[in-house]
Amino acid sequence: MNEENIESFQDSLCFALNLFNDQKWYEAHDAFEEIWNTVEGDQRQVIQGILQVSVSQFHLSKGNLNGATILLGEGLGRIKTRTNINLGIDLESFCKLLENLLIKLQYKEKINEDDKPYLKRV
Repeated sequence: MNEENIESFQDSLCFALNLFNDQKWYEAHDAFEEIWNTVEGDQRQVIQGILQVSVSQFHLSKGNLNGATILLGEGLGRIKTRTNINLGIDLESFCKLLENLLIKLQYKEKINEDDKPYLKRV
């Protein structure tokens, strides 16, 4: 990637992260999908995992517990074996949040605001 492409990628990623962290799940999905179309390999897998987490949270917000649980598990599975990928995101802590949320969903425990996933920059 040349310098201009790197800057554009970073801007797009920042925009998508902000949407995700503002819990604008549908919009975050769209923003990450644009990024997903520009990357490959492990980066593409991590972005796809984040996409799946966004959709899972959208399902959860609509009361679709089963859809949320399935997509969260799939997204976590894509990300947790690739936490060494440098996207400027703390993927280790993100995976811990996702694992805790997945357990709550699987056991149908009450979800509160502190359980909502967020992406921390490093």
